[in-house]
Amino acid sequence: MKEKLLKDPVVKEKKQAPIIEIKNLHKTFGGDNEVLKGINLTVNKGEDLVILGRSGSGKSVTIKCIVGLITPDEGEIKVFDENVLNLKKADLNAIRVKIGFLFQSGALYDSMSVRENLVFTLTKHKRDLSAEEIENEVMEALENVGLGDAIDKMPSELSGGMRKRIGLARTLILKPEIILYDEPTTGLDTITSREISELILEIKHKQKTSSIIITHDMACAKLTADRIMVLKEGVIHAEGTYEELEKDEDEWVRSFFE
Repeated sequence: MKEKLLKDPVVKEKKQAPIIEIKNLHKTFGGDNEVLKGINLTVNKGEDLVILGRSGSGKSVTIKCIVGLITPDEGEIKVFDENVLNLKKADLNAIRVKIGFLFQSGALYDSMSVRENLVFTLTKHKRDLSAEEIENEVMEALENVGLGDAIDKMPSELSGGMRKRIGLARTLILKPEIILYDEPTTGLDTITSREISELILEIKHKQKTSSIIITHDMACAKLTADRIMVLKEGVIHAEGTYEELEKDEDEWVRSFFE
């Protein structure tokens, strides 16, 4: 039986800047669809922050702004104490390499084998590796997600849970310091969802990552979150631990936990 992983205590050193800090973030689509209305949040080093919210509340938009997939209309985003919205392209790309992003679908290239998916990502950012070093890095990433024997399979041969794991292996191969998870358990059965949630914790233990986890899965939130923020109508409506928010006086907040 897999050993139950306990959440690490959040590392909070005096005067240490948050690893991610967002201030007054605004984003409007189509002229009048204001999705973000002044988001403020921080992620401390070694922390797993879960963001909850109804569909369309701006959860995924927020993390896409962090890596530059979406440009906000207003606000400040600091990563590693650098304002990413003001960086030149080369400097922004240097920070992006330190940030892993796990998409809902896993976002694998269907025409490539598992090996080729990982090699493509690795060699795109690290061009000076030998063939032996590449093979070692690929195997290490796959073993970290428990799928070393899937190296020569095509994405079409993988189950939904396996695709998520391979997507995560492709993220881990660059050894990111931050991982952004966009609905990591969506579309998976209960057992596989728990395995993915446990894997998120395991990666935190082994790789010492800091993470933002976007999820509707309350079992995932309970298992992984050091802290939870709840988005409502474009702003942070509530914040606390799972246990604190479960007993919150606000009926709307409590409705997530029922």
